[in-house]
Amino acid sequence: MNPPSHGVTLASIYEARARIQGQVARTPLVRSLTLSERFDAEVYLKLENQQPSGAFKLRGATNMIAALMDRDGLEALQRGVTTASTGNHGRAVAFAAARLGVPAVVCLSELVPANKAHAIEALGAEVRRVGRSQDEAFQEVARLVNEQGMTLVPPFDDPLIASGQGTIGVELLEDQPALDRVIVGLSGGGLLGGIGAAVKGIRRGVQVTGVSLSQGAAMWESLQAGQPVDVEEVASLGDSLGGGIGLDNVCTFALVREVMDDHVQVSEGAIARAMVDLLQHEKILVEGAAAVGLAAIDEHGLDIRGQKVALIVSGNGVDLATFDRARSLAGR
Repeated sequence: MNPPSHGVTLASIYEARARIQGQVARTPLVRSLTLSERFDAEVYLKLENQQPSGAFKLRGATNMIAALMDRDGLEALQRGVTTASTGNHGRAVAFAAARLGVPAVVCLSELVPANKAHAIEALGAEVRRVGRSQDEAFQEVARLVNEQGMTLVPPFDDPLIASGQGTIGVELLEDQPALDRVIVGLSGGGLLGGIGAAVKGIRRGVQVTGVSLSQGAAMWESLQAGQPVDVEEVASLGDSLGGGIGLDNVCTFALVREVMDDHVQVSEGAIARAMVDLLQHEKILVEGAAAVGLAAIDEHGLDIRGQKVALIVSGNGVDLATFDRARSLAGR
């Protein structure tokens, strides 16, 4: 049997798990009493907001940097690593690089909130603001790679990154083997693709639901078009789900098409209400992208009655000003 073109397999996910063990948190899967009663289901929250870097991105970044070190040695990374990010991946790369003593430059567009930029700088990485889209930020990344010999750690479109994120799926089924459905925020596709490859590789019948923003959702538009397309980015409470997927996408577009069963978009109002609900009832303060699973169930009336459902609470990169904006939009 030929390996898949995207390069992400259950074997590559288990290899990632071995590499990152002890470097990232094995986050809890918590049953929400409030949401379970509200939706007549067993609703679980996978708390990736408890990663030491604040988000799931630490898994993929750690896996890729560790794999490169195993292959090329630490000396090959001494010129540093670089990436473009909507915030969380940059923080993960900064965290992993600092632990290894490797320089890091993270390129951000002007749309990335200031609190996320400050969090990256606090870990010792250099932040460069470039343009108003992730694609424009990647132009500076390309220059750093080509002219200064830095090593690219892409935010999503690489089998090592997606396999690292896929370790979440392994943990989900270890903690809840009878899981029926997982609802995942979808942007570049590394998170959903990795989780989908893991859960379907272990238990084929698990339903994988993707959730995208209602505007500026590049993966949504690309799937409709049947090929990667450019989409103008817009400011959003779910800013971590912004950014393009790359017209030369080599991994995650095909991976998402293979593992995702259904796909919805959520409005700013639904994201705001979900953020407020998670703080009020679950006592967790999260960024908009981490709340889209709940937003999707609520806004679209997804029928999860009687199911065991996991929502991926992907990160905690939110400041109080942004949360106050969400609370105002939610009318709470």
